[in-house]
Amino acid sequence: MKYRKKPVVIDAVQWKRHDQRHDVLCNCSDKGLPHIHTLEEIMTPAVGDWIIKGVNGEFYSCKPDIFEKTYEAVED
Repeated sequence: MKYRKKPVVIDAVQWKRHDQRHDVLCNCSDKGLPHIHTLEEIMTPAVGDWIIKGVNGEFYSCKPDIFEKTYEAVED
């Protein structure tokens, strides 16, 4: 059986540099790197990753190639 992903509109921002600020990034890792507390783990996004707000209000990062295959821009 095959399934299609339901169309869901998400909020996302691309993280472009290490000193860029975002309200979900925390600078309190032991290496001083920004990271995101997700539902499953603590993630350290790489420059170029997308920071996505999920359907339950959770945040996580997504690699650019996966983001481009999964999402498309919509009008506000």
